Amino acid sequence: MNLQLIGVNHRSAPVEIRERFAIPEKKLPEALQSLVQYPGVQEGMIISTCNRVEVLAGLKNGSADLRGFLRDYFRLSSSEFDRYLYEYRERDAIQHLFRVACSLDSMVVGEPQILGQVKEAYAVARAVGAVQSNLDALLTRSFAIAKKIRTETAIASSAVSVASVAVDLAKKIFGDLKGKNVYLVGAGKMSELAARHLLANGAGSIFVANRTYDRALSMAAKFNGRALRFEQLYETADQADIIITSTGAPVAIFRKEHGERFIARRRNRPMFFIDIAVPRDVDASMNDVDGVFVYDIDDLQQVVASHLSDRKKEAAKAEDIVKVEVERFAQRLQTLDVVPTILSLQEYLEDIRQAEVDRYRSRLGQVSSEQEAAIDAMTRAMINKIMHTPIVTLKSAAKDPESTTVIDVIRKLFNLQERSDKAKGSSAGSHKGDA
Repeated sequence: MNLQLIGVNHRSAPVEIRERFAIPEKKLPEALQSLVQYPGVQEGMIISTCNRVEVLAGLKNGSADLRGFLRDYFRLSSSEFDRYLYEYRERDAIQHLFRVACSLDSMVVGEPQILGQVKEAYAVARAVGAVQSNLDALLTRSFAIAKKIRTETAIASSAVSVASVAVDLAKKIFGDLKGKNVYLVGAGKMSELAARHLLANGAGSIFVANRTYDRALSMAAKFNGRALRFEQLYETADQADIIITSTGAPVAIFRKEHGERFIARRRNRPMFFIDIAVPRDVDASMNDVDGVFVYDIDDLQQVVASHLSDRKKEAAKAEDIVKVEVERFAQRLQTLDVVPTILSLQEYLEDIRQAEVDRYRSRLGQVSSEQEAAIDAMTRAMINKIMHTPIVTLKSAAKDPESTTVIDVIRKLFNLQERSDKAKGSSAGSHKGDA
């Protein structure tokens, strides 16, 4: 498998860079189509979350210019983003994907949301036909490993999430959350999770505004809250003490002038904005308004760091599992590389055996069924002995980085490539005749 992965995440790039790479959910199919049509790319998948945008590609041969794909798709110059990108190939790409799916590369190690996000990205890629057999096997295995790690380690115990961190920050600002009103702007999963944490810690009423009003109604019903039309946002936001925003809007929907207006209406009572959107929903200038506290996804990361020490031991166990699984998967891929050659060799020698048996059968005259069986067994045994050493060599070579060289030598020794080309030509000719 020629595998390549490129991306940005919360470690490699600040939020103002990540938001320029963010792909809205509705545009993901279009982006995937662009990816698989890019020179050198055979299959692919794109993960776009608030903390990362990654392009995973199976290549036709060699490598593809995935940096060029990002440059062309997002219409950016290389000088703007090159230093923020990381890139992995082959085994390193496999390991990175496994770590992502297992939440070892997350801002909050052990959080469960990323696995769901990877599965959703995989489902979209499959739906548009961007994922084929190789990536399908890789992604399926990553999901199994994630489940194994959650079963065999305590990495997710006492899970710290963006939502729980938001609650901690809210407590520091307000002291007590009892009776504090919460406003969800955007009805996404992360917003819902944050709202549940806040309510569990004593928060009061829930308001929900979403561009799709039916979705706002559905979300509000879960909390016995009140749904508001998105057009009412600026006239109602001052009623909330805590605003959780995650809309996917291309530009900020809350700016400094809005904050000043809200605080004036609230008679200087503080407001807390939890901006978990990428691109950000709250302009950085809002922090200049007295009484307004804004935390974006990168600010939350700093708080998360203080919660991670208890999970380091479990994370180390998980890393060991990933290393073993990467090795197993890489060996499986290398073994699969030699299977076509083994099958071609078996077919080639079996054809020779059959031809020789047929050629000598007329010279032997009448033979009994027992003699026929003995001849068949003897010739098969000879062929198996001849095949034994090449097959063992191929299987051993599958564990070696230079397996391609061994495969090429054996195919040349037995004319397997020429045989394969003739078979393709014959097949093409027969199809042409059928047409």
